[in-house]
Amino acid sequence: MLNFAAIDFEIANHHRSSVCSVGVVIVRDGIITDKIYRLIHPEPEWYWWRFTKIHGLTAEDTIDALIFPHVWKEIEHKIAGLPLVAHNSSFDEGCLQEVFRLYQMDYPDYEFHCTCNASRRVFGSLLPNHQLHTVAAHCGYNLLNHHHALADAEACAAIAIKIIP
Repeated sequence: MLNFAAIDFEIANHHRSSVCSVGVVIVRDGIITDKIYRLIHPEPEWYWWRFTKIHGLTAEDTIDALIFPHVWKEIEHKIAGLPLVAHNSSFDEGCLQEVFRLYQMDYPDYEFHCTCNASRRVFGSLLPNHQLHTVAAHCGYNLLNHHHALADAEACAAIAIKIIP
């Protein structure tokens, strides 16, 4: 795949609409051309400690952040016409659909591809698991800041460049 946008969301609590950060990596002709990272004021507006333990974000980090529609307005024109790629894409696509629904925005039926599913097809039992850090390492990418939305989107982009036709 030569042209796509890798995307990753982190959420504040068990509601998929509670996106609190997004990372996007835009790839054109197989080369990373843009990277976007934004904190988002989540809705509902509370953090579950288990999620904070995973990604490190708290209410203090996002108290002054923009709400999703304002953040997405900056992103949407940059990804227009591109398929979206995510690791375990059902999660990220679900987050995107839920936050669009929450803010009563028209969802444009983005085309999603999943690097986790692609890894299962391409590598099968060669890997002990198909978690993002495992697949990234196998593809030669060193994921240093796992669960930071931009770091995860960068890893996803590196994987997609290698294994998604």
